[in-house]
Amino acid sequence: MSVYSDLKNRCLKSNMEIKLNRLAIYTFGNVSIIDRKRKVIAIKPSGIPYDSLTEDKIVILDLLGNIIEGDKRPSSDTKTHLYLYNAWKNINSICHTHSTYAVGWSQSLYSIPVLGTTHADHLTREIPCTQPMEDSLIKGDYEVNTGVQIVNYFLEKNLDPSEVQMCLVGSHGPFTWGLDEQESIYNSVVLEEISKMAYITKSINPKVDNIKQTLIDKHYFRKHGKESYYGQS
Repeated sequence: MSVYSDLKNRCLKSNMEIKLNRLAIYTFGNVSIIDRKRKVIAIKPSGIPYDSLTEDKIVILDLLGNIIEGDKRPSSDTKTHLYLYNAWKNINSICHTHSTYAVGWSQSLYSIPVLGTTHADHLTREIPCTQPMEDSLIKGDYEVNTGVQIVNYFLEKNLDPSEVQMCLVGSHGPFTWGLDEQESIYNSVVLEEISKMAYITKSINPKVDNIKQTLIDKHYFRKHGKESYYGQS
C-alpha cells in the first residue's frame, strides 16, 4: 500500500465532488490537496473522465512539480496550483472548475457585485475577476502565469486570500481554495450559486446596485468572527 494512500483517497473523493455538484463535465476541472508536512500535493490526472477516476490514478508531486508517485500526467493546471501553494502558505486545497455561471462571469470580465444576502453570508465585497492575460504571458509559461495573475491581482487590490477564498480568472474560469478540501469544494459550490443568482438578478434589473453595507455587515458578521451567532456553538 502506498504511503500516500490517505492523501490520494481524499483527493479522489474531492474530485468526485466536482461531478456530484455538477461543477464540470467530462474531464474538466480539478481539485488538489497539499500535505505541507510531507511537502507533496495530490492532484487529478490530466484528461481522465470522472467515471474512470480511481485512487491509483491520482498523481503525487513534490512542490517543484516532480512526480513522486503515479504513472499518469498530472492536471494541466498543476503549475497554477503549485504557484498558489507556494505563494499562500495558509491554504491547503485548491479547486478549479468550469461551472457554467461562474465561467459566464469570467468571460464577461465582470467581478460579481454583492447583490444579496447569500453573497454577504460569505464575502463583504465583490467576487474579483482578473483581466485577461497579456499575450507575452500566454505564450510563456501559461499555467505558472495564471497563478502569477491571481496572486498579483490580490496584491494589487489588497485582498487577503484567507478572507476572499475565490477568484474568477478573466476569459478562463473560477478558482477557489481553503484550509482543506471540504472548504475549497464548498467555496466552488457557493461561487456557482452566487454567480447564478447574480446573473438572474442582473437579467431582471440591469441597474440594480449593491445591497446596503449595513445588511452586508449584518449577514457576514453573524456568521464570521468572534461575535458570530449563526449555527451551533
